[in-house]
This record gives sequence, C-alpha cells and structure tokens, in this order.
Amino acid sequence: MAEISLDKIVNLCKRRGFIFPGSEIYGGLANSWDYGPLGVELKNNIKKLWWKMFVQERMDVVGLDSAILMNSKVWEASGHIETFNDPLVECKKCHKRFRVDGEMTSEHLPNEIFEHIETEHKKEVERGTTPFDFAKINLADKKQFNLMLKTNLGPAADEGSQVYLRPETAQGMFVDFKQVLETTRQRVPFGIAQIGKSFRNEITPGNFIFRTREFEIMEIEYFIHPDKWQEHFEHWLNEQKRWIKAVGIDEARVKYVEIAKEDLAHYSKRTVDTEFVYPFGQKELYGIAYRTDFDLKNHEKHSGQELKYRDPITNEEYIPHVIEPTWGADRTVLAVLLSAYTESEARSGKSEAVHETEITLRLPKELAPIKIAILPLSKKEELTKPAEEIFKRLCKHWMCMYDETASIGKRYRRQDEIGTPYCITVDFDTLEDKSVTIRDRDTMAQERVKIDELVEAMKLKLNF
Repeated sequence: MAEISLDKIVNLCKRRGFIFPGSEIYGGLANSWDYGPLGVELKNNIKKLWWKMFVQERMDVVGLDSAILMNSKVWEASGHIETFNDPLVECKKCHKRFRVDGEMTSEHLPNEIFEHIETEHKKEVERGTTPFDFAKINLADKKQFNLMLKTNLGPAADEGSQVYLRPETAQGMFVDFKQVLETTRQRVPFGIAQIGKSFRNEITPGNFIFRTREFEIMEIEYFIHPDKWQEHFEHWLNEQKRWIKAVGIDEARVKYVEIAKEDLAHYSKRTVDTEFVYPFGQKELYGIAYRTDFDLKNHEKHSGQELKYRDPITNEEYIPHVIEPTWGADRTVLAVLLSAYTESEARSGKSEAVHETEITLRLPKELAPIKIAILPLSKKEELTKPAEEIFKRLCKHWMCMYDETASIGKRYRRQDEIGTPYCITVDFDTLEDKSVTIRDRDTMAQERVKIDELVEAMKLKLNF
C-alpha cells in the first residue's frame, strides 16, 4: 500500500469535520486545533475504549480526575521547574528559536532550521554542495528552555500568584496517592488512571496534531514493590501492544525503542518508547517509564506528609516504586487515521464515479464516530418519514447520522470516507415488506432485515 501523505489526512479532517485549525477566522494560533463533530466522537471513543480496557475491566486500577492548576510547590518537588527543559538554538539575526532533537551538526540540520534558512536567510548561506557550511549558518549554541506554561491566580499578577498549567497528568496522581489508597482500600500493586489535558510551551510545534502546546494524555501510575519492577514493566509494555491491536494501529509501522541511559528523563531508570512511522518520520507514539520512587519520595520530603505504604500481610513499610505507561490521545487519533485511511478505485461501479479515487476509513467499529447512517432512497415523504423513525429508534443505542442529500452512491461514499461501518437504506420495497437493507462498509455486502428486528441485528453487528 502506498504511503499516505499527511496533507491527505489534514485535508480529510478539515473537509469532513474531524479536526479544524483553531481560531481560524482570526488567522489561527500556532498549531492549535479544534476537534469537530466527527473528531470529538472519534477521540471520545478512543478514550472510552482505553478506560474500559484499563480501568473498568481491571480490579487493580482506579480512576482520577485531578486539577490542571496545582500548588507550585508540586512542580518544585517533581523537578519540573529545574529540569523540565528542551534543547534549542536561536538564530542570531532574527532571534527565532528552534527545538533540537539529538545532535545538530553540519551533516544533520533539523528540517525546521533548514526551511528557516532557505526562506529567511538565503543570502547568508553559501549554497555549494551538501552539507552546508555549518559555521556560516549563524546560530547560537544549543541551550535549555523550560517548557512549562505560566499563568497567575488572583487579581495581582506578581510572583506570589504565579502558577503553572500542568505539563503532565502524573503529579496529580502522586499527590493524591495516599487519599486514593485510603478511600479505595487498594493494595500494592495497584494503579491510578487519568485522562486529561497537559500543556507545554513547545518551541516548534507542528506536524498537525503530533506536537501541540495543548494535548491530552491517557496515563497510569502503577504502584509496585521495588523488587517487582521488571515484571510489571513487561506487563504494561504488553498491555500497550494489546491496545495497539484493539485500536487498529498498523503494527508494521510500530517500533519499540529502548531509550539510552543518557537520554532518560530526570525521573526515569528505564524507558521504552513505542514509536510510529508517520509520513514525517519515525517518532514517539506512546511510552512506558520506570520512575522508581522518585516522585513519592520527593513529595514526602517537600510536603512533610508521610507517603509510605505498609503491607497489611508482611508489615513491610516502604515507598512504592512506579511503572508509568502513557498514551497520547491526540497522537492515537493521528496514528489511527493514518492506519485506517485507504484509497481505491471506485468500488461502486457507478458511472458517476468512473476514474475517481474513493477514500475509506477502515476504523474499528468501536472507534467509528458514526456507527450507523440511515439513508432514505429518495426525499419523498413516504420514505423519509419511516427513515426518521428508524433514526429515532437506533440513536438511543448508537451515534447515528441521517442523510437524504445526493444520490445513494454518493451518500455511501461519504459514509465510507468518515468510517461509518453500516448504512441502512430505506427504499420503496420497505413500504411493502417492512424491511431495510444493511450495507457493510468493508465488504459492501447487503443484507435485508425486518425493521422490528433491526436493533437486535445491529447489536450483533456492533458487538453491543
């Protein structure tokens, strides 16, 4: 299968109402995106499935929704104020800053720097042969830049009112550890799960929803005995692999990368990144880190509150260590779309579609924004009225769409393009036999079903 360009995904998302540029009528805001009517359903379905798999179906994980704004002492204790930095370089002429991943040498220039030089400083670069003369690019040395976004609470914007928008959801789970433990009567090992927004003042956001300053994380902090960390690490790595299958991410494009010791985050003893081959390269999708007892130990020290755990059977007392599997919700949306997007010659054989390329989003049924489309064959009231009644019956169980505009072939293709697994057609035979036709998105097979049996039939097809 040919590689799908990012432009095709961006175009589909905007055209069909998955994802729009944020604040577009005012010229936008650097790499901010709004999830449209279909996008919010897709993202919600991803989050619902994640919650079902890792909270609802497990006895050892409970949920939390902690505040985005936290006491600034939290970020001092966690090390974020001191160490949550990204390397960057600055153009000495225009003072524009660029994030640098890895070593930056004359043989390897980050794409954004290359483009900046080409568009803004052509005259200052001697073209010659590749690689460019790095000494003449006129960039300042690489420095560290703190990624946390600041704001102020209260009417006075002074140092005492300064707080941060959380750069990760993890710390809420750490500071609430004792309360969760006491109120749920869980025993180690157990996990706290959370889905929520995080904020990072990224220097060079980009590649659509891959890197943004506002993003959503699905994350678990799994508290363990320090001697058991390796087996729990492997368990959660396998759980991430199970998730990838469940959401239909193309496993051939997934790579598991052991992070080198010198590149580990300040809190991690071991990290494995689950990377995905995007159109713009192989980049991080998910991650799993062994955070040791770094967080609870530091919060105990800075807060003065005891955060140790006493085993009720052995009476052993210790600060639990933590395995942290993390899933990016927005990156999941992107990887799912890239995996599900397919192009083919017109499948319907209709003359209007000859030589056209048809797009089908082969989304897993659990993730499809619209589960069922109800399509009357014509706009005549004798068909639209029963079709509307069917919509009212089915929408009590699933997200449905009613569509009576354009030819039936075009409407089928519209639904294929947004990933709808089933279309129900109400035709003139319906008036006689009280039946409708169910069309399958992937096989195009059609099945005639009685209206009175429709809900049960769809429950079987949608595993409801």
